[in-house]
Amino acid sequence: MASDLLSTADIDPSTVTFEQPLNERMRTYLRLEFLYRQTLYHQALSDCWASRAAVSSLLEILAITARGDARADVLKELERQLSVLNEFRTREGVDSDRLHDVMTQLAEHRNQLNNAGASFMQNLRDSDFLNAIRLRSAIPGGTCEFDLRDYFHWLNQPIEIRQAAFNEWMSTISSLCEAVMCLLWVTRQNSRPQHKIATSGHFQLNLDRDSHCQLLRISLPGDTQLFPEISGSHYRCSISFMEWHGVSTRSTQATQDVAFLLTTCI
Repeated sequence: MASDLLSTADIDPSTVTFEQPLNERMRTYLRLEFLYRQTLYHQALSDCWASRAAVSSLLEILAITARGDARADVLKELERQLSVLNEFRTREGVDSDRLHDVMTQLAEHRNQLNNAGASFMQNLRDSDFLNAIRLRSAIPGGTCEFDLRDYFHWLNQPIEIRQAAFNEWMSTISSLCEAVMCLLWVTRQNSRPQHKIATSGHFQLNLDRDSHCQLLRISLPGDTQLFPEISGSHYRCSISFMEWHGVSTRSTQATQDVAFLLTTCI
């Protein structure tokens, strides 16, 4: 698990924050974070349905990381963030202890990924047990009892046996996923939120081409019935606030001015 320093998100219970990735790397990182958190949550539960959900999320992580070289990309981003943070060492007003802690975390994740080696996930990709589940998962209901007898048998084993398998699988993917979570924490923390007003529910955001913004964060009151629809690119984004009317009625464009917090993370 990530340390307290990097796993504790800046979550204010009185607000809800919507995130929008602005490049393919950030999309991949957010999906990996989502799936990894989902896997950890279900893995910790004892019933067989939670184990099914954890295996499903694990297989999705393997599918995402099979595209390109995820390890090399994360290592490159770790080095970039270390280089950026290193420039703050001599600046006045910087909390040197805090900076040292963050850089130590990044360096530890870099070392763990380097030590894992380029083929660190190969044992999971070669697993006959996981591959059978993966292939049947493409069929609706394809992993039920009569389709995968050995899977059903494993799901009905004591939690200690299932947990031992999960511990082995998670130890394989944790170096990558924990590094991604660390990078996302740093990205989210590197900018401060600004108060903005969306006139008649619409806001146009023009980004400096040299800013290399990777992620937008839009925060609203926790009891709001509004949510943002975001379109555009890392140069220009259009934000439209929609009013939620329930699952049976289509959401509509807000017509009132909307106050929100905007964070542009580089």
